[in-house]
Order: sequence, then C-alpha cells, then structure tokens
Amino acid sequence: MAGSSAKKKGPVEKIAMQCTECKRRNYTTEKNRRNTPEKFEMNKYCPFDRKHTLHRETKIK
Repeated sequence: MAGSSAKKKGPVEKIAMQCTECKRRNYTTEKNRRNTPEKFEMNKYCPFDRKHTLHRETKIK
C-alpha cells in the first residue's frame, strides 16, 4: 500500500495553525497530546497580514 493515507494511532496528531487576526490556516504541524494537552499557541508570520501574529491550534478538516 504505497501512499496510503491511513490515520496512524498514537499520541502524535496533526494540527493546523490559524491566524487570530485574518482567521486563515497558514501552517500545519504535529503535536504530542500527552506532552501538551492544552491548545498550542505561538507567534508566526502571517503572509496575508504581512506581519507576525498569534497563531492558535485548530483541527485539520
């Protein structure tokens, strides 16, 4: 099964980072649910606002 997109089980999940100002999802990353159970937040560059803004974790649809 080359290229299978089956969801793997475990504590690591894929998340999207959403800009708090323009509400667009600009980045994707992974996080370990056991180590960081709370919502992930960090300042990242938003190419639509052309400045650094706060990005929060959201689910990937």
